[in-house]
Amino acid sequence: MGDFRNLETWRECRKIRMAMWELFSRLPPNERYRLADQIIQASRSSTANIAEGCGRYHYQENIQFCRQARGSLYELIDHILIAEECKYIGKEEVQEIINKIEKTLMLLNGYIRHLHSKKKNNSTS
Repeated sequence: MGDFRNLETWRECRKIRMAMWELFSRLPPNERYRLADQIIQASRSSTANIAEGCGRYHYQENIQFCRQARGSLYELIDHILIAEECKYIGKEEVQEIINKIEKTLMLLNGYIRHLHSKKKNNSTS
């Protein structure tokens, strides 16, 4: 399937993950093992699932891991909204983060469509 590090969708997820570390450092200490931990886990899960999917031998397995990555990105949106509700981050920053996540979701959906196409073409050969 190739090196996952060459995938634009993985690289964008990585940028989000790195941005979440910066956000993590600004959250209050009482959120360290609650909201901050959830944010870090969801952002890590998005890149990890894409990477793991690339290591699978079948398109369907790769697709499933990409779907899990997509779910992690949606989970991350929810955590960001919680951070806003708790007044840890402002509305402008929330919108900026969500825009980045939505752009990455579009890339990921395109990659999933590509994998479906490859799977279909591979089964008809």
